[in-house]
Amino acid sequence: MRGQSSMAWRLPCVLFALACASPACAGGAALEVRGADGTLAVHRSIDEGARWCLLWNHSVAGFTVRDCFVWSSGQLVLEHSHQPDFAAGLGHIPGRGVMRSDAAGGYRIEHIDQPIADNALRLRVGSVAVDHRIEIDGAVHSLSRQLAGRAAVMRIIEQ
Repeated sequence: MRGQSSMAWRLPCVLFALACASPACAGGAALEVRGADGTLAVHRSIDEGARWCLLWNHSVAGFTVRDCFVWSSGQLVLEHSHQPDFAAGLGHIPGRGVMRSDAAGGYRIEHIDQPIADNALRLRVGSVAVDHRIEIDGAVHSLSRQLAGRAAVMRIIEQ
């Protein structure tokens, strides 16, 4: 009987250890944006379910476009987008999310729910006039001030 009680005690410990091998127990994650040259523009610790948006001013029309992301179950996901107009390069792709009016003449594309490969989104950061920026928890971090005209990667670093 002694062997059985020992096994009964060990099983919950093994299950707990396996569960804590996941990124959620391993110390969390961070949102990071770096230029191709290694310049760090943003580093923010995030928790499961964290949401933030990548914003920029459309280079022709000048209005702000918002692509919004969520950190969900170890995956960076494009959740929704807001576009005040379907200017050059913008629009809704049928079958990719649900387009709704924003009641101000623009469009919100909801339920895109597109996983981002390798938890890393590559982008070319626009000029200060385009003003690529990250908005998270009420704070805005300009990418264009540090990385204008350069390649960059927005990624999740699991800590």
